[in-house]
Amino acid sequence: MFSGFIDLPWWGYVVVALTLTHITIASVTIFLHRHQAHRALNLHAIPSHFFRFWLWLTTAIVTKEWVAIHRKHHAKCETEEDPHSPVILGIKKVLLEGAALYRKEAQNQETLDKYGHGTPNDWLENNLYSKRSELGITLMLIINVLLFGPLGLTIWAVQMAWIPINAAGIVNGLGHYWGYRNFQTDDASTNIVPWGIFIGGEELHNNHHAYASSAKLSNKWYEIDIGWLYIRIIETLGLAQVKRRAPRVRLNQAKTSCDMETLHAVIANRYEVTARYAQLLKKTYSTEIARLKLQASDKIDVTRIKHWLHLDENVLTEQQKTKLSEVIKASGILRTTYTLRQELAAIWQSSTATKEQLVKQLEDWCHRAENSGIAALQEFSQRLRCYA
Repeated sequence: MFSGFIDLPWWGYVVVALTLTHITIASVTIFLHRHQAHRALNLHAIPSHFFRFWLWLTTAIVTKEWVAIHRKHHAKCETEEDPHSPVILGIKKVLLEGAALYRKEAQNQETLDKYGHGTPNDWLENNLYSKRSELGITLMLIINVLLFGPLGLTIWAVQMAWIPINAAGIVNGLGHYWGYRNFQTDDASTNIVPWGIFIGGEELHNNHHAYASSAKLSNKWYEIDIGWLYIRIIETLGLAQVKRRAPRVRLNQAKTSCDMETLHAVIANRYEVTARYAQLLKKTYSTEIARLKLQASDKIDVTRIKHWLHLDENVLTEQQKTKLSEVIKASGILRTTYTLRQELAAIWQSSTATKEQLVKQLEDWCHRAENSGIAALQEFSQRLRCYA
């Protein structure tokens, strides 16, 4: 019986499968995601064509379809139009049927036309990669069987399942359902784990949604984005150019008032600002809500209130707004902290005020926060003035 041209111990086949699938993951995160979908970096023709060829062999993904669906996900995140939101569709459906949701949306020509612009449109794409996408994975099957015999079929099956399970299922599912959040984005995105190795850095999904056009997905010192490591290596070889990275918070402790520099820094780091606000107010909220529970009548419902206090008003349903209003009416502290949180968000959401007016609004906001008598607000405001 033909056993393939390469004979390996059992662990050798495991290493081969993991290596091949990891190359696929790197191709998705570097080429499809960061380069094509978000234009966070430029790629030289050599790595760009390699990634396209490898994805053709191992996934049958059509670049325009993947990019369009992902861009629509960002544009319509957590709404009925989101192609794969577990908030709307449920975690079970996205986790188990993520690939099917992708294929369904890929049939939507309106999505491809609206969000698929700027993707490859050369002879190879039009006559091979897109037109004969199934041919690539067929060739991969033949190559695997020739190299590894019957075990090549198993390796091929692992390759075919890798992206549907890890990207379409885990990232799109768990990445909007379970994990931790560095930033208070308007969606439900989470960082699954801080070590972005297994899925090439895509584990840091909340970081990505906060700064979608950043080529680097890690943000905290303890987070690892192996995809960024690969990008830096390619860049060192002169085959890539990083265009954008997430802004870093810089503080000037000598500052005592808000100026134009403060405004620009606050707007650039708005997701970090709201995350810091939530962190500093967490204990205040817990203490006040516990007090309300002790005094609560049947008319006051404090369920989920702590979560709603951290959100922009425009993402709450009318029912949630009504329940929240009932609770904050019973607490001057919650009313003050919630109102100030909404007013702070309104500063960077304003499209009509001049920069000078926004600076004045920010300074007035800090003045009211520091005179609120709430220690956490005072600490937050004093730090906010130092943004540089």
